[in-house]
Amino acid sequence: MTASTSLILKSINFGTRCGTTPSRWPKRCGATPRRDSETTTRFLRRSVTSSLRRGDPHLMAKRVVQNVYSYPSKKAESGLLWRARYRSPSHKIIEKRGFATRDQAEAWLTAEKTKLNTGEWTDPRKARVTVSALAPAWLALKKATLKPSSFAPLEASWRNYVAPRWGDVELRRIVNSEVAEWVGAIDKSATMKLRAYGVLNGILKQAVRDGRIPRNPAEGVDSLPRKTSQRHHRYLTPGELHAVAEAAGQHRALVLVLGYCGLRWGETVALRVRDVDLERRRISVRRNAVETLGEIHEGTPKTRAGSRQVPLPRVTADALGAALGGKAESDLVFPGTGGGYMRRVRASSGSKSWWKSALREAGAENMVLHDLRHTAASIAVSAGGNVKAIQRMLGHESAAMTLDIYADLFDDDIETLLTRIDALTQEAVGGNSMAD
Repeated sequence: MTASTSLILKSINFGTRCGTTPSRWPKRCGATPRRDSETTTRFLRRSVTSSLRRGDPHLMAKRVVQNVYSYPSKKAESGLLWRARYRSPSHKIIEKRGFATRDQAEAWLTAEKTKLNTGEWTDPRKARVTVSALAPAWLALKKATLKPSSFAPLEASWRNYVAPRWGDVELRRIVNSEVAEWVGAIDKSATMKLRAYGVLNGILKQAVRDGRIPRNPAEGVDSLPRKTSQRHHRYLTPGELHAVAEAAGQHRALVLVLGYCGLRWGETVALRVRDVDLERRRISVRRNAVETLGEIHEGTPKTRAGSRQVPLPRVTADALGAALGGKAESDLVFPGTGGGYMRRVRASSGSKSWWKSALREAGAENMVLHDLRHTAASIAVSAGGNVKAIQRMLGHESAAMTLDIYADLFDDDIETLLTRIDALTQEAVGGNSMAD
């Protein structure tokens, strides 16, 4: 029987002897045979102990065994340090040592009691686990829910940035200021910093949900960098695009699809013949083939808005019609060597790639294949396309994303817009003047 249980029972027995108990108990001392008194005491003992085990909120305060002791220590100038202990909901003794004064020990004990009463208490022993011990389960969950192309950067971030700094650190020893300092010390882009922080933050969030720590020490970091969009893309004019397409030879149709339709590379190389409707001049984007760690994985498009129908300009439809001749419905539109998926031309591939050769022959500035997606957006804006239409064509999640990425294109279009407004205004004003 615990000390708190004994205290409650003493109070109850005192009330029994003094006639302050409920009506079903004896009113006067000595009015009940000893046998009944012992039976009542045993009943009360079982009742109180059962309530304590159930975590009865009315007895929660009694659960904390407020014991504060001093003990000899050579580390203290006075030769004494203080320790405090209490009993957890699972009846385990929780103790903390090293307090310089009794007041500090009692303050800690009071704080723990408050956590017990408010339901914020977590077993401090569970916070002694290291980040590395929890990372595999978190990474496994992410691997099961993310595409390989999205999971690979997370796993690399854990391996290269999070594990070296936090892998051997216990949860209870992680503090917000040190997390902020670590993020700032990563000498990489804002994207890499945010990804590394996201991995650590995700593991600690799961630790909170699992009841290992009461709150996430990585939350609320004020020094996180802002991920800014690249506003100055490289664009080809329609004339330059056609010149590069002609110089690309057998890849002419591929260049025109990328430069006019704005498909992502993975969406383009995953196209099957059945996805192309030359009569309606539409491409149905249904799949995405992404290369991760040297392997190509086919899945759904990058975003929910990625599954879409994209219009085909006539010149692109004609080029595709010639490229599709003799192919079956299930064949890839743009197969690579050996009939598999075509692999992206890397920026490090040098001047011998077909893409670099086409740029050089056409006299165009050096750019990567993804810049053809930006070119498609530029041509669409110049043709008068609104933000919503361009968002659907590119498969962006929102029009805000389209504006954020291509704000410079819409800024350049302001002068044209003003000219059109002036023309409409002049027509209206002139018409009214004539009517007067």
